[in-house]
Amino acid sequence: MTYRTFKRLLGETSLERKCRFLFGGALMLLISGSFYFYAYLNLKVIQEQYRQRAQLLIGQNLLMNHWSRSIPSNDTESTLFVQQLSNELKPGNLRDFNWKFIHRDLQHAEPEKRPQTPFEHLAYEALFEKGAEFFVYEDKDDKKDQHAHFFERVIATESCLSCHRDQKMNPQIEEAGDVMAMARVSFELEGTQRDIAKNNAILLTMAMVTALLAMGASYVIVRYVVVKPVIHLKEVSDSIAHGDLDQRADIRTGDEFEELSHAFNRMLRHLVTTQDDLRLANTELDHKVDELAQANLSLHEMNQVKNDFLATMSHELRTPLNSILGFSDVLMAAENLNEKQHKYVGNIQASGQNLLSLINDILDLAKIEAGRMEIYLSDFPLPDLIERLTGTMKPLAEKKNIELRWDVERDLRIITQDVGKLQQILFNLLSNAVKFTPEGGRIHVSAYAVEDDMFDVVVADTGIGIPLEDQAVIFERFRQGKNLSGSDNLTREFEGTGLGLSIVKELCKLLKGEVQLESEFGKGSTFTVRLPQRLSLPTGSLTSLEIPMVKLRTGSTGAAVSGSTTSVEIDIPTSPD
Repeated sequence: MTYRTFKRLLGETSLERKCRFLFGGALMLLISGSFYFYAYLNLKVIQEQYRQRAQLLIGQNLLMNHWSRSIPSNDTESTLFVQQLSNELKPGNLRDFNWKFIHRDLQHAEPEKRPQTPFEHLAYEALFEKGAEFFVYEDKDDKKDQHAHFFERVIATESCLSCHRDQKMNPQIEEAGDVMAMARVSFELEGTQRDIAKNNAILLTMAMVTALLAMGASYVIVRYVVVKPVIHLKEVSDSIAHGDLDQRADIRTGDEFEELSHAFNRMLRHLVTTQDDLRLANTELDHKVDELAQANLSLHEMNQVKNDFLATMSHELRTPLNSILGFSDVLMAAENLNEKQHKYVGNIQASGQNLLSLINDILDLAKIEAGRMEIYLSDFPLPDLIERLTGTMKPLAEKKNIELRWDVERDLRIITQDVGKLQQILFNLLSNAVKFTPEGGRIHVSAYAVEDDMFDVVVADTGIGIPLEDQAVIFERFRQGKNLSGSDNLTREFEGTGLGLSIVKELCKLLKGEVQLESEFGKGSTFTVRLPQRLSLPTGSLTSLEIPMVKLRTGSTGAAVSGSTTSVEIDIPTSPD
């Protein structure tokens, strides 16, 4: 039997079969071993009894032999009496045996009293040369004629010495206790072997019957004491698994299985209670999810309304604000204003420009959230754009004695991007750098190509920096960092709404790029904008187009706006590009 077969037979079968086979097999081995040992002991007893009978027969024959020799040869009546008495003293089942007397001195012994068969030579060597007390040889070569030969030593006594010395026999015997000869008694084993075989058959039959009865008893015990409660628990578990939660285990054996059934029922009741609680909690959670979905929908609608409102209001606010700025330009051009009036008009222009910038930021955010921000692609030189922006910010930097430098990698020249949005990104970063860099600081703008056909524009300053805890939220709306004193009143110290960096982040996403920040509080900040050099729009979107150069000229012929004249010049390229 292979290991796989044995494992499938016992390791992967039912508990009842395991107990029956394992217990029955172990019981069979124990009973067979015990009965075999018992048969072995019986055989030893029989062999010992044969030996004892052989010793008695040897003594009897020696006695009769000496007695018959002591009777005169002419006394026929005494000789017959001795022979008859010798035959009658033998046991009934041992009357037919062979008797032989073998001398130790083979030179002076008669031929019939010398070893003749091979087993007699073996017995002679064992008893006389090796000093054994007795020797047993069983002749089993012939199954029909089997014999057991028992050899025993004959020890000389004082009477033996006196007699044998007088007759000059066995000159090797010198004192009492010497071995003078050996005697052999042979028995037929046919009847004994038949009785032993019968006894072994009875023992084997009893062993098999006992093992079978024990296996039957173990089957009944395992079936009705162990397996039946387990099967009942399995049936209840299967019913519960199919949804019948009203099932309960009913085992009344008064043992551990009954306690197990009680524990199983307690667990089932707890399971039902827990399931009811979960069902109730799930129902409540469904109501909460519905309410949350409705609230989310309302928030989405309100956010849409807010975005529409901001877009509309921003657009509507720019119309009167443009009128205000236009009238302020007209007033600023008037020659009849004194210095104080010019100052007031300048304040009007500055406040108007700040308000217009705020409205434009809000409008851009509203367009981005509403998904209405369009991308207009064009091919333009990046160094020219950076030079123009730094030139625009240079007067503000020189007022604060800030060193403003820029450089662009030689290989990075013409790119395909939305020039207006890239300009807005860089303008917001540069304005923040100038705003938050103290006097005597430095601002450096650099651009270089990176892997995967991308390019980086880096704006680094030596300003106040951004604390580590604020760097995660600095790109959120209406957020500004802390000042050098650690307070949150940065808006009061520096003008701004906190929308610039959020617009930068959203525009970078719109242009398929990203913005990163590296800053240390009190030592400055470095903003890195990574964008693709060749931006392509998805299919169905607005195709890339070349934006013509627009020149706006405004002139006024009086104090009234209605009297002003505005001319627009558009340079349209002649090529299809």
